[in-house]
Amino acid sequence: MIDINESVMQFLLAFVVVGPLLGAVAALLPAPPGLKGKSPEQAVLRHGVTVTGAILIAAIVLALGFDQGHPSRMQATTDISWIPALDVRIHLGIDGISLPLVVLTALLTFLCALYSYFKPPAGGSPKAFVALLLLLESGTLATFAVLDLLLFFLAFEMVLIPMYFLIARWGGEGRTHAAWKFILFTLLGSVVMLLGLLLIGIKAGTFDMVALATDNGRSLTASVQVIAVLAIGIGLAVKSPMWPAHSWLPDAHTAAPTVGSVLLAGVLLKMGTYGFVRILLPIAPHGFHTFAPYLAAFAVVGIIYGSLACLALAKRGAKGDLKRLIAYSSVGHMGFVLLGIATMTPTGVNGALFANIAHGLITGLLFFLVGALKDRTGTTDLDTLAEETGLALYGKAPRLGGLLAFGAVASLGLPGLAGFWGEMLALFGAFKPAADLSRPAFLTFMAIGAFGTLLTAAYMLIVVRRVCMGGAEQEVPKLADVHGYEFAAWTPLVALTVVAGLWPRTLLGLTDPAVHQLLAGGTR
Repeated sequence: MIDINESVMQFLLAFVVVGPLLGAVAALLPAPPGLKGKSPEQAVLRHGVTVTGAILIAAIVLALGFDQGHPSRMQATTDISWIPALDVRIHLGIDGISLPLVVLTALLTFLCALYSYFKPPAGGSPKAFVALLLLLESGTLATFAVLDLLLFFLAFEMVLIPMYFLIARWGGEGRTHAAWKFILFTLLGSVVMLLGLLLIGIKAGTFDMVALATDNGRSLTASVQVIAVLAIGIGLAVKSPMWPAHSWLPDAHTAAPTVGSVLLAGVLLKMGTYGFVRILLPIAPHGFHTFAPYLAAFAVVGIIYGSLACLALAKRGAKGDLKRLIAYSSVGHMGFVLLGIATMTPTGVNGALFANIAHGLITGLLFFLVGALKDRTGTTDLDTLAEETGLALYGKAPRLGGLLAFGAVASLGLPGLAGFWGEMLALFGAFKPAADLSRPAFLTFMAIGAFGTLLTAAYMLIVVRRVCMGGAEQEVPKLADVHGYEFAAWTPLVALTVVAGLWPRTLLGLTDPAVHQLLAGGTR
């Protein structure tokens, strides 16, 4: 930690939220203020790298200046009246729960911009692409930083339009259908969520998330809490994505361009689970307690469903798409996050927050790798990939094959890597859930979730065997191995996956005090 003045911290957080939005506007100008390139297209792509790089640096400095001795306290706060008639305020702040998500978002967006600079997206204007990427970053960062319910909703919705166009304009086969399915599902869920947010604000007399969390539901009747949790939970469940509201996800991932898939899996899914932790747990604890067993049940169904879908796609002759398989794996992994939240215990919620970050790192890396395979072979079909790579990716592109194997074993939860701790803590939380929650039911959920980890290992190992170790022996041309720009974009994800796996206290030290404070009655 470094000693940084509070006013500087406030400026940094405001810059992190607003900077990408200003960069998006600048990208559309006739002469973007980015570094000069050999062509206007290269200049605007370099502008994207410059802006996202500046945001990442600001986020890192913000993290270094964060008072780790008091991670449960809101820091770098800004509180300005915006709409006095509705008591809506421009209220920003971060604590140990939101800070890791802010840094993760800034990192993944920068890596996507860097990757796109060397591998420009085909099929559309680079100006529009960079502007949409920066708009998406601004909305995501705002979601994790705002402390007003209506601002949270606006930021939550802000990401829909840029992601829709990223899929619809730069996506692959079936992109139009996938883009419409994505926006319709999320918009319908958001309409219901808005009603729940308005209900809380009107009944409690404020939309301030800190004040509401500190009140801990005392100003809301039990029936209001139940209705609010149901309404808000539907919107959050769609974005999470929770079974059975997940069906938009495989199509969106399959059709999205590489950077779209990375950001969709790495940060957009986290917006839903973050809402469960930041809003529902502290603000409507009684209502959440009512629905916690149902949330856990849907979560474990999602774990098993996602794993079985992946196993079906991984089978030879199943016409399995590797991007679609990883998308279904996200349904399973986010099921562990939801299970941890449903336990309403510090252990389970800490596991959920850890699994959020781990999934962003690992699945972001996997989508980068699958995009690289598609660039080299022209397909993500598993059967075709096994034939194209012959006797195997290890032999044809050893570094690429090694990275794919690393991502697979990290995803299946190998001890010593980031994927292990979140799932383990979520299961431990289910072993002893919060008081008044049915322990036999949660023990059943724990057992089902543990079985899901075995299924995850099975399909990931099948993928590694088929793609990396190959099929029939045959002579095939060598594939291009990892390029320098790919190495630069992927190395931070590999390194952080290892660091988080070997030193989980780095992350848990931030989240644990904040989670205890949140469950006890909000943040101060």
